[in-house]
Amino acid sequence: MLDKNLTNSGLQTFYISKEESNCPLISEIIRIGKKLKENNMIENPEKTIMSLSYGKRLLINANNTNFVELKQKDFLEIVDFDPIKNVILTMGPKEPCIDTSVHWLINHSRNEVNAIIQVYDIRAGKLDKKYPITDKEYPSGTIEQAKEVLRLLRDSKIVILKNQGIVFVGSSVKEVEELLLKTLEELK
Repeated sequence: MLDKNLTNSGLQTFYISKEESNCPLISEIIRIGKKLKENNMIENPEKTIMSLSYGKRLLINANNTNFVELKQKDFLEIVDFDPIKNVILTMGPKEPCIDTSVHWLINHSRNEVNAIIQVYDIRAGKLDKKYPITDKEYPSGTIEQAKEVLRLLRDSKIVILKNQGIVFVGSSVKEVEELLLKTLEELK
């Protein structure tokens, strides 16, 4: 039987299972979090989100998790998402974060995107001349925000979310990690 939950993000969430994910990609995300901690590069680890394609699913860290101290229990596998009904079908012990829907839409709209990192960093505005920036501050996790980010991703793998942070996309974990580290170094 499916477990149903209405999270604080407005997503109506149905759980196929509340068991921890055994996805082999979890270790890659944990490794990046540890690297960011070692180099003290991230301003707001509680609001950092990474997702990876895993077959037809999306592996993503859950709501209220500290990106630099992630554990296996902090991940969800998103099985499906209906943006019209705002319904998400997931596996994992925790609630999805508010930006899960945006990650799902980016991942499923762009075949070349297999990895996404979203960093909330108020310093991101310093990069508005170098990378495309959203035309306004959109509410997190909305279809409007996803559409604007997708529009800007046509010309860049890095998008500044006005007054919110930065989204990095890539075809691999390595590519998105390199983009992230290079950009965070620029913000120092």
